[in-house]
This record gives sequence, C-alpha cells and structure tokens, in this order.
Amino acid sequence: MSELWDFTRISITQNNLQDLKEIWGQWEDETKELFYCHYGDLPCFLDIKVDEHLFRALAQYWNPAYSCFTFRKVDLDLVLAHPDLKKRVDIFTLGIYGLVIFPKALGYIDEAVSDLFDRLDKKVKPILVILAETFRSLSACRRAGEGRFIGCAQLLLAWFHSHFWKVEKVSYRVFTENYSLLKELAATLRWYDISEEKWMVILQNLQDEDVKWRAPWIIPDEILYQCGDFD
Repeated sequence: MSELWDFTRISITQNNLQDLKEIWGQWEDETKELFYCHYGDLPCFLDIKVDEHLFRALAQYWNPAYSCFTFRKVDLDLVLAHPDLKKRVDIFTLGIYGLVIFPKALGYIDEAVSDLFDRLDKKVKPILVILAETFRSLSACRRAGEGRFIGCAQLLLAWFHSHFWKVEKVSYRVFTENYSLLKELAATLRWYDISEEKWMVILQNLQDEDVKWRAPWIIPDEILYQCGDFD
C-alpha cells in the first residue's frame, strides 16, 4: 500500500529560455543541420509552452512508490475499448508483463517494464532479465529473512512442476506444432491443499530419481553427448 498526500503543491517556475531562442534563430541552416545530426530535435523544446494547470494536475497522479502515473482504471479501459486491435493486444500483453512477470508495482505497470516491452519488437528476448530478477529477488528475501518476491512466481512454479518427479512417458503432443508446455501445466491438477510444512519435508527428502535434469520434451537418445573426441 502506498500513501500519498491528497494534494501536492508544485512550483514549475522555468528558466528564461529567451537567450537560447535568439541564438538558435541566428544560426544558418547548415549549423542547424549539424546540430540535428548530432542531437536530434532537441531545440523544439524551446518552443513548447508549459501548461501550468495541466502540469499541476498531472503531478497529483504521480505515484513515487510505483514510479508511474496511476490514473485508476484507464489501462483496463484501453484493453477493452481501444479502436486499434493490434494496440489492444499490445496493451493486454504489457499488462501481463507488468502484473505477472515483473510485478514490482502491485496493481500498476512499472516504467522499466514499459521500456523492456518496447524492446520486444526488436527481437530482444526477456529470458535473461526474468532469470536475473528471479535470482535477485530470491536472494534478497533470503538474506533479509523476509520480503516480497518480485518476479514471475507462476513461471518458477511451472519450472518446478516440469522438472520434479520423473514422468515415465512423455506426451506425444510435445511433437505437435502448437504444443504449449505452459498450457499443459495450467490444465494439470496440482496439490493446492498441501501445507508449507509438508512441502518442506517433501523437498528435504528429494532423491535423485525424483528430479529430471532436462526439459521434459527432450528424448534421451536425441541428446548430443559427443562431438569428435570431446564429451
């Protein structure tokens, strides 16, 4: 839970930009082009007028605990009613990343998640980030002896259920094109009535034969075990 003041008084007194505007106005096109090549459209900020009323109103919705603006249900409304179908799908996906995979801000999407999501279109894989957040958060909680796990708990439990207690027979569906391990795990009944104490006893008594040290869909005789004279 984050507690915010009902109203925050903010002064937005700005630097006098007139001198910079005059210098920019005196430059020739060649000089301006050189500037654009190195620094982009930065001078455009000199001509943007600050709406003090809008800025002060906007500031009231900044949540420092979550590092984001919180406009109540605006994000969910966009998912349901955005006129662009692709954008609607993107927003829904961003919601899953922000609320499930990287749940740093409870109920809201952190700005860092937005940056990561923007990189997905550039074929950047989030796997390493997910692993790093998982290790970091687990380590932080263990060192402190308490804390909230910030990571994808669902993915961690999916890994657990797919690697512990050997399965004698691999489902034939793993060879189909639309097979989804996550979908199969979600549809499989789990033991939700086992207490934390009972789980700790089970984990303390795990044997080697209870663990699969490979992905469940990999067939043993297809694993590369030697290349030339090297194991």
